[in-house]
Amino acid sequence: MADNSFNANVGSLFHGMEGFITGKTVVGDAVKFDDGTIILPLVDVSFGVAAGAFAEPGKKENSAGGMGGKIQPSAILVIRNGETKLVNVKNQDSITKVLDMVPDLLDKYVPSKKEKAQKAKN
Repeated sequence: MADNSFNANVGSLFHGMEGFITGKTVVGDAVKFDDGTIILPLVDVSFGVAAGAFAEPGKKENSAGGMGGKIQPSAILVIRNGETKLVNVKNQDSITKVLDMVPDLLDKYVPSKKEKAQKAKN
């Protein structure tokens, strides 16, 4: 009889989890801005499930179950002007932040090939 309680607990836990886990929990809803920029959040999803049942002859059968979950942002995908950039928001130390900023700094202060060609024409 304890077997049936255990199976019922596990079945109901997984049935409840089905409705919670979707593609949107790993990749969030896209946010679109007026300038055409699209931001797409990426998250880490972790779940734990436990269930148990205990029965002794002549005593009441006991069963229990539980489920826990954690959703944590890990990165943001930014799509702007046909370019894609992945911004890490998890485990960022000072060196990682500086390395992530280097491409933007180069774009601001080092002229691109198009800019050099335009200056040469003028």
